[in-house]
Amino acid sequence: MLRAADQCFVCHSALGDEASRLFSRDIHHLKGVPCAGCHGGDASSADMDRAMSTNAGFRGVPKGDDISARCAACHADSAAMARLGSGLPTNQFALLQSSVHGKSSTKGSERIVQCTTCHGAHGIVAPRERTSPVNPLNVVKTCTKCHGDPAYVRAYNPSLPVDQLGKYRTSVHGKRNAAGDVNVAECASCHGSHGILASTDVKSSVYPTNIPATCGRCHSDAAYMKEYRIPTDQYAKYSRSVHGIALLQRNDLGAPACNNCHGNHGATPPGVESISKVCGTCHALNADLFAVSPHKKVFDERRLPECETCHGNHEIVAATEKLLGVSPEAVCSRCHNAQESPAAYGVAMHMRRLTDSLDAAEARAKELVEDAEQKGMEIGEAKYKLRDVRQSRLQARTMVHSLNEDQFGRTVGKGIATATWVAGEAQQAIDEFFFRRRGLGIATLIMTLLASSLYLFIRRLERAQQRGRTASSNSPIS
Repeated sequence: MLRAADQCFVCHSALGDEASRLFSRDIHHLKGVPCAGCHGGDASSADMDRAMSTNAGFRGVPKGDDISARCAACHADSAAMARLGSGLPTNQFALLQSSVHGKSSTKGSERIVQCTTCHGAHGIVAPRERTSPVNPLNVVKTCTKCHGDPAYVRAYNPSLPVDQLGKYRTSVHGKRNAAGDVNVAECASCHGSHGILASTDVKSSVYPTNIPATCGRCHSDAAYMKEYRIPTDQYAKYSRSVHGIALLQRNDLGAPACNNCHGNHGATPPGVESISKVCGTCHALNADLFAVSPHKKVFDERRLPECETCHGNHEIVAATEKLLGVSPEAVCSRCHNAQESPAAYGVAMHMRRLTDSLDAAEARAKELVEDAEQKGMEIGEAKYKLRDVRQSRLQARTMVHSLNEDQFGRTVGKGIATATWVAGEAQQAIDEFFFRRRGLGIATLIMTLLASSLYLFIRRLERAQQRGRTASSNSPIS
């Protein structure tokens, strides 16, 4: 609805009211949209009664959902937007309706959020303008007008935190944003704008399986991140990691995404001191064992990150025995060698040998159990005990972090002893199978001989009886 002269604006400007003052710099006013575009009426008439006549379509100040409906009258109409020379998308209203903000408010008569809630009413300017409430430097405060109000948030979702702004200002993103950097992440960068969905919605950009890609939109863009001089291969590495495979391929929502280690609203690169604290929230026993290990003091003195030094950060691979020992692929050999640290080198070598012995003992026990089962022998208890061997192997992988050779040896020794017992039970069952088979063969042979002898004996009796009958029949007396 375009007019050459907006008499509503002319009159209100003369009155000097706040609405006309704000509207003087509003993007809609600058584009030629009159007051009647939202309020209705005849903007060409200087007569107040005629201008505000219901016959002229005057509707006054929009209320509730009618606010967004009035905005959508143009913003959802591609032809209207084209006439205004705007290239803005026309699906914002549809996105708002399907978003978490599009749900009914506590009043039950309108949505939680209307267009004006974030953009304002009479002083709307383009988001690129510094004064816009949705400008990257202002959007955090705009969002926290509601999300930082405990009483307001409690009415909708008591579990939602209300300290996001405080956390954000402690983050790398927040600090740069406060310093005037419009390129760093803010609320809309991760959550979206009009189509914001609950984090529990699988389509949400902050649903656990989507978070790596959301972070990767910026952090994998070499051109975008060039100014910040940080790597852009984190997403690629994470995708190949044990964590990434669990989350992205197996949909294991318990696996960590970017925010589990870096934080979300308070996102920051983990420092040297905090890496072990971050890893330790899940790998608590490993962290406790490392804290009393010989490595703890050395790592602290040399300012080495604890977990990351051996396991890496984004491309963490599954822990296997290959990481232990003195072979080229082992992490121990990165720092220890036979010349400069013979004691530690020897410990690493011995621990790897113990691990290999346990693996070999388990493999042998498993092979014998399977063999006994195939032969039909009852081997249930021994098979059940194999679980204890696997448990010892898992415990040994954890005990590695103590770097205590004696404790590690006892853990592995328990597993080897159990595997040896299982192998013995299985071998005994196999031997019994062959014993039974030999016994059955001998018994079968004896029974065959007895049956043959009995058969021959009966045949001899039959022949003797036959001869007797023949002799009787040939006798002269007969």
